Amino acid sequence: MELRHIRYFLAVAEEMNFTRAAEKLCIAQPPLSRQIKELEEELGVPLFIRKPHALQLTEEGQIFRQYAVRVLDLVSKSAEDVKEIQSGLHGTIYLASVEGHAPALLSQWIAGFQAEHPHVTYNLWNGNSDDVIHRLMKGLCELALIMEPHNAEGVNALRVYSEPWIAMIPSSCPLAQEAGDTVDFQRVIQYDLIIPSRESRLQEISGWSNSPEQPLRVRCRIAHMLNAYELTRQNVGITLYPASANIGTDSSVCIKKLVNPQVMASYVLIWDKNRQLSHAAEEFLKYVQTVVC
Repeated sequence: MELRHIRYFLAVAEEMNFTRAAEKLCIAQPPLSRQIKELEEELGVPLFIRKPHALQLTEEGQIFRQYAVRVLDLVSKSAEDVKEIQSGLHGTIYLASVEGHAPALLSQWIAGFQAEHPHVTYNLWNGNSDDVIHRLMKGLCELALIMEPHNAEGVNALRVYSEPWIAMIPSSCPLAQEAGDTVDFQRVIQYDLIIPSRESRLQEISGWSNSPEQPLRVRCRIAHMLNAYELTRQNVGITLYPASANIGTDSSVCIKKLVNPQVMASYVLIWDKNRQLSHAAEEFLKYVQTVVC
């Protein structure tokens, strides 16, 4: 068994499709299929159940996948350790994050870490929390920055930042014309709302109401905060979002902090409990822990 067999197997297990896995590996499909067949013959068990239009891992394939991930992690870590003997920490750290304040946090951490470890490189990906969690659990990133609440199982979590929730109110709305920089949530929910698309967010916001059994007047659910601001400008509704969504200074939008209740949104850095971090990612995590704790 060679390392290429393991890499090929993991690519197929990730894509569950030989054609897509071959494209990802930049090889033709027939050689990839032969390599997987050779691996199965060497192990003496089938790793995949082959159906006309789908693949599925066998029980043996699921077990082998766990070991294959560890083997490649160890190979990568050993190569990095050897390089570091001569020139310091090397490697690429794969990160994923949501919008909001997360990009600013990551940028600050990377800048500080880069000053200590100039040979490390970074691969950043942005999406909503569900997409980021999916990416982490598939092994496509090592560390992920998301917002609570989350339903990710099998992860370690480090709370790194909190900010208040705000209401972005069209200037034509009576609430925008009242004095003060706060607005009562119980009054806000009398209007059409624009809220984040995650189901957990809907449940959370509904729980703030003094009458949680009364459905919210949700006009629009969105995945990206830029859409929220533009929809508010067009008087579609009042947007409820963490404070970092305040990305504009347009006079057609009034920003007020939510009270009654006054609620906070928290960011957490997460990583897979069952996956070994690369040495560079381990050191990056240690650095983050020193600056946020």
